[in-house]
Amino acid sequence: MPKASDIKKNMAVEMNGEAFIVRDIERSVPQGRSGGSLYRMRMYSVATNQKIDETFKDSDMLPLADLERRDVTFSYIDGDEYVFMDSADYTAYNMNKDMLGDSLLFIAEDMQGIQVMMVNDAPVAVELPSIVELVIVETDPSLKGGSATARTKPAILTTGLTVQVPEHISIGDKIKINVEDRKFTGRVTSS
Repeated sequence: MPKASDIKKNMAVEMNGEAFIVRDIERSVPQGRSGGSLYRMRMYSVATNQKIDETFKDSDMLPLADLERRDVTFSYIDGDEYVFMDSADYTAYNMNKDMLGDSLLFIAEDMQGIQVMMVNDAPVAVELPSIVELVIVETDPSLKGGSATARTKPAILTTGLTVQVPEHISIGDKIKINVEDRKFTGRVTSS
């Protein structure tokens, strides 16, 4: 059973016999306390999608919910539903865009390396790879001779995410993005 300080976003925890997905975590260190940090977690009920906010001490133990992970490929969008295809048995998993939250900024068509987290045979969240590849759809023109490490410029990607990229990057380039810190990590070289 992990401590509250070991819980990460999109993990499933169990409280009062119900499974919750952790969507956001804020860490604070109160002044004047001889002790550890406090972790304020925004969680959503797997069964009802009801939002709750709970605060835990860093040493509080939280039981993990019984969670199954399935490798999937993002297939298509159907209204507000995002459809993922199971890589093993081709089962389709529909997830509402509200369930996906900020993950939508990193999900591109036919994207692989995604895992759907299941609780009681129902999809509740997605886990993305740490690095995703996305295409630039809008940015200032590239500068010839621009250094790869010098100045940067904003670039809008196919998913709507805006990141800072080096000046020599241009529209149509496929780039690598670190999902955790939302930063450019390199250009995808075509082979």
